[in-house]
Amino acid sequence: MQPILDAVGQKTVVVSETPKAANLVKLSGNFLIASVIESLGEAIALVSKGGVDKQLYVDILTSTLFTAPVYKTYGALIANGKFEPAGFAAPLGQKDIRLTLAAAEELRVPLPLASLLRDRFLTLLASSGEKLDWSAIGQLAARDAGADYH
Repeated sequence: MQPILDAVGQKTVVVSETPKAANLVKLSGNFLIASVIESLGEAIALVSKGGVDKQLYVDILTSTLFTAPVYKTYGALIANGKFEPAGFAAPLGQKDIRLTLAAAEELRVPLPLASLLRDRFLTLLASSGEKLDWSAIGQLAARDAGADYH
């Protein structure tokens, strides 16, 4: 099995003999990505409403402090308002955050940011966001601020 996994993946790591542990690692990773998307959306809304070009702002961020691919990819999607076609559909993001919160409850780990993300996804889905990429939660801060989010 290992040769097949090596051929299709970048890296294979055995986290535990229990599938539940590997699932928890995957969910926590998606929780972190959703957190980045939300914070990028809020920061972009702030600077945009203050008159700074969204794309210029993302370019500055991603060439200095935040050079990781997650910032570059999602920052560009948010700045450009490009949420279709969905690479990872919003309902899948909502599901992963819901599952993350369920695991946190079972393990008695408070995740206040995950609760906020759950609400952001529900807001997006309630406003016709079913077919959008999960990065569309990044537009909600601008909409809340009365700023242009397209």
